[in-house]
Amino acid sequence: VLALGTMSAAEKTARAILGGGCFWCVEAVYETVPGILSVTSGYAGGHVPDPTYEQVSTGRTGHAEVVQVEYDPEKISYAKVLDLFWKAHDPTTLNRQGPDTGPQYRSIILYEDETQKAIAEKSKAAAQADFKDPIVTGIVPLEKFYPAEKYHQDFYAYNPNYPYSRAIIRPKLEKFEKSAK
Repeated sequence: VLALGTMSAAEKTARAILGGGCFWCVEAVYETVPGILSVTSGYAGGHVPDPTYEQVSTGRTGHAEVVQVEYDPEKISYAKVLDLFWKAHDPTTLNRQGPDTGPQYRSIILYEDETQKAIAEKSKAAAQADFKDPIVTGIVPLEKFYPAEKYHQDFYAYNPNYPYSRAIIRPKLEKFEKSAK
């Protein structure tokens, strides 16, 4: 049985909730992938309802910066979405990606059912072969995804010359494009 993630009956889409550091970076990566229908930056994994960026950035809400990836399961599988996740960031650094530090930048996969959990655990085990240090990515149940504020959505697409975009996101995209081939 091939797991598709959570399906929307009306739209025949599936979704994955992933955190790999700054959501601007993860969002920019997935927006380049065929079969991905939309990517929404947001927050998940914490204990504060309806968090704001200012709250999450303190590192005290328990939330991570994550993306909700909606995809066409006839074009890309949940397993492939996860394979790309391992290439899109460094899953061996605890609470850090590049210059971004704190628990809000942790590597995390939030699953919606036992099938997603099993695929995520298998994917993590397989990905370990590509890293000399242990993968520290958490695999936890999704309680609720909170979309981030509008100005965070499609950040790189709208702000390619922003200093963070030029210094961090663009090189990450270039590296991802080479590794995903």
